[in-house]
Amino acid sequence: IFFHKKQKTHKSYPWNWPVLGMLPGVLVRLHRLYDHSVEVLENSNLTFQFKGPWLTGMDALATADPANIHYIMSSNFSNYIKGPEFQEIFEVFGDGIVNSDSELWRNLRKASQAVFSHQRYQNFSTSTTRSKIKDGLVPLFNHFSEEQMVVDLQDVFQRFMFDTTFIFITGSDPRSLSAEMPEVEFSKALDDAAQVILYRHITPRFLWKLQKWIGIGTEKKMIKADATLDRVCAGFISAKREEIRRSQGVSCNSNGESEDLLTSFIKLDTTNYELLNPGDDKFLRDFTVGFMAAGRDSTASALTWFFWILSENPNVVTKILQEINTNLPRTGSDQDTSKYLNKLVYLHATLSESMRLYPPIPFERKSPIKSDVLPSGHKVKSNINIMIFIYALGRMKSVWGEDAMDFKPERWISETGAFRHEPAYKFLSFNAGPRTCLGKNLAMNLMKTVIVEILLNYEIKVVNGQKIVPQPGLILHMKHGL
Repeated sequence: IFFHKKQKTHKSYPWNWPVLGMLPGVLVRLHRLYDHSVEVLENSNLTFQFKGPWLTGMDALATADPANIHYIMSSNFSNYIKGPEFQEIFEVFGDGIVNSDSELWRNLRKASQAVFSHQRYQNFSTSTTRSKIKDGLVPLFNHFSEEQMVVDLQDVFQRFMFDTTFIFITGSDPRSLSAEMPEVEFSKALDDAAQVILYRHITPRFLWKLQKWIGIGTEKKMIKADATLDRVCAGFISAKREEIRRSQGVSCNSNGESEDLLTSFIKLDTTNYELLNPGDDKFLRDFTVGFMAAGRDSTASALTWFFWILSENPNVVTKILQEINTNLPRTGSDQDTSKYLNKLVYLHATLSESMRLYPPIPFERKSPIKSDVLPSGHKVKSNINIMIFIYALGRMKSVWGEDAMDFKPERWISETGAFRHEPAYKFLSFNAGPRTCLGKNLAMNLMKTVIVEILLNYEIKVVNGQKIVPQPGLILHMKHGL
């Protein structure tokens, strides 16, 4: 019995070595980082103290405790920020909404909320989504079907969301979604930057800083990616400024007018946002890179895992199709289905259940300004890293019940057949508290629109024998595609 206990403890927790701390155990298990986090946090009463190598500042507190999450994200929000170390690691995003804190963040949030909620952008995003599906996704799926091709659906969704998000922001379509599947340098630069950011999380600061200074290793890749993002953004910003200058004085009817995000931010009335400077190209560059990363990756990840889960649960596909056919009568090929999407309760439940088990953003990172004590009783020093494992949160039996590892869309549906909303600190896919995702409704409607179009017109068969595992990173991508 004693031997069994020792074995279980050694397997569940990374060993705290002299000098090296627990980092070797993390590196050994990096290939299954998220599933390992489930085991560790399940056996640690939802919160675990990680000890990094001596003198590296890599100590951290990992948690999947809803009480801690609510406290950090909402009730004591002002004490928990991204912090200077986060901003240093994620420096490629500049001073955009991804990195910002305090008053700058409030200015960006307020401005973004105003732009997102304006009818001009609402019209633009709706028409963009419909046209990209009709002119991009459908012809490509028809081509795949006619040619009986095997295709990586993850790559398709990433390209679809890259194009769609790029149009949302700049009004220009990069057309990466095509039968040729061309490489797009902006998209590759975002991927390379994300890889380096993960590397920085598991590497002592002095080491990656040295690599950056010399320009070697993974940091060389970041230097190149950053330069690409700067150059591409500069071109689009310059072109957009010129386009706005040329259009000044031209009368137009604003009823039903559409407007991309970059145009809206360039024309921003800064009297209400004293820390924002749309005349500064760097401000617009940081906005563009941040929103591109947020819009492209998370939605593509959610769609990929969703269709894989459907392939494993054909009975769920049947129920979704029944609901679609009941609520969305097909009276014409160009029918606007957006106003009916809120009737698709079972589809909403299935998407939510998929994101519970496979959250697009698998972890969140916070840091306290002042020392504090969390509801779990853990003391946290100022500036320590707190890692909120969203992937583990969705799989905790103490949070979701004994069937937490099971895929059950019904858990999201009430006895009356309505959608059952869960608190954000329990279901964290769209963040929580004041930082709740501004594009939540837009993203859900976009995904539903894509799913309805695909399920009504195509049957997707997943190739047998694939190894479906998550790739360690900032976004929960499939390691080998789909």
